[in-house]
Amino acid sequence: MRTSRRAALVLSAALAAAGALAPAEAGKTRPQPRVLAASFSGIITPVAAEFMKSALDKAAAETFDAVVIELDTPGGLDLPMREIVKAILGSEVPVIVYVSPAGARAASAGVFITMAAHVAAMAPGTNIGAAHPVALGGGIETPDFGKDKAKNAEKGEGKAGAKGALKGSPSGESVMEAKLAHDFGAYLQAIATRRGRNAALAAEMVSRSTSIISGLAVRQNIVDLEAASLDELLKAVDGRKLADFPEPLRTAGASVERLPMSLRQRLLAAVCDPNVAMLLMSLGGAGILIELYSPGLILPGVVGAVSLVLAFYSFQTLSASYAGVLLILLGMLFLLLELKITSFGLLALSGAASVLFGSMMLFKDAGGGIAVSYPAVASSLVTLLAIFAGLLYVSKSALSRRNEIGLEDVKGETAVARGPLIPRGQVFWHGELWGAVSLEGDLPDGAEVMVESVDGLTLKVRRRTAT
Repeated sequence: MRTSRRAALVLSAALAAAGALAPAEAGKTRPQPRVLAASFSGIITPVAAEFMKSALDKAAAETFDAVVIELDTPGGLDLPMREIVKAILGSEVPVIVYVSPAGARAASAGVFITMAAHVAAMAPGTNIGAAHPVALGGGIETPDFGKDKAKNAEKGEGKAGAKGALKGSPSGESVMEAKLAHDFGAYLQAIATRRGRNAALAAEMVSRSTSIISGLAVRQNIVDLEAASLDELLKAVDGRKLADFPEPLRTAGASVERLPMSLRQRLLAAVCDPNVAMLLMSLGGAGILIELYSPGLILPGVVGAVSLVLAFYSFQTLSASYAGVLLILLGMLFLLLELKITSFGLLALSGAASVLFGSMMLFKDAGGGIAVSYPAVASSLVTLLAIFAGLLYVSKSALSRRNEIGLEDVKGETAVARGPLIPRGQVFWHGELWGAVSLEGDLPDGAEVMVESVDGLTLKVRRRTAT
């Protein structure tokens, strides 16, 4: 009896201790959730890919519960977009893409990024779609992925006919464009299928540039939900089970840490804007023109060279047309030749036309958001022509100016010794220092002398006597 009583007391004490420690242990295992937020607004370029991938790497390394990419983009380049999509699909942390704020969009490449997310959300007043490849400029009937949509319609994922993708026998260029459209369509369908979203409508966003608003995107199963703010979004997705992760999302009441772009990324993102690239090209051309017109100024040449390098980096990043770049360079060459060759304005007009057409050909925008605005083209061309006109005016004025004095007329001119002449030294004459030799032996500093003759660039002088 005594032994049993002691065992019961020990068991009761153990249970009480376990009960007292349970809340503390629970508190240790479930700390406040942490969410990393990264906002991106602009064209999808290699800089955008670097920024978003750095956000995913940071979230994985520091064990955040989720990462939110707040997205607003008109689209962008194919390769950076695919890098972002692959990073999201292979992320070790749940990724939420949130198209925000109101008025934002996820167009073209932004559609792929949004649909690749584990959770896709949109703010009211936003839209998504228009994922037609930029290289397709019209003139052919683009594929509509009818067979795939017919299969999806049987599964209840949307209505679609089963008509053929292309009619007739397309030309070689049309075949290449059709291949590109099929590739983009299949890629987006694969992403949508992986995330359990509407693959049929996703295909239409590629083949027909379909674009829909946030509320309709939720109802058509393109995105998962609509949320007016980040806090509302985090509350709405809390507890959501994701196929790629064993634990449900923990985001309600999370502490949000924001990841800004680094200074380097912000500078490169600014340079990769098509309008900025065009302005850099014009500034570089103007600097080189000034330096070639007046060698030795240094600053215009340095600024021009740096601007051209940055412009070429931007053109390479944005996959600019080589024909457009060459036309702009040819136009600047024509403007330079106008300063050296009398063409009665023909070279200048040819240069202006070449720069104009080259600027228009730099980027071919078909909904990808990469294009030079007409005001930027006009301002660049006007600035370049204004600088050229100024150089031309200065050049003509210098050539037409009458010589005020010639070396053959220097006899009798007065100069002042700068330092002693023993008998050689320097004299100050007509605002310049000249080498001089005294014909009367040594002369002191400051002595007034009279020029007798010129031997090359050396003045022969003698002391001026009072009259």
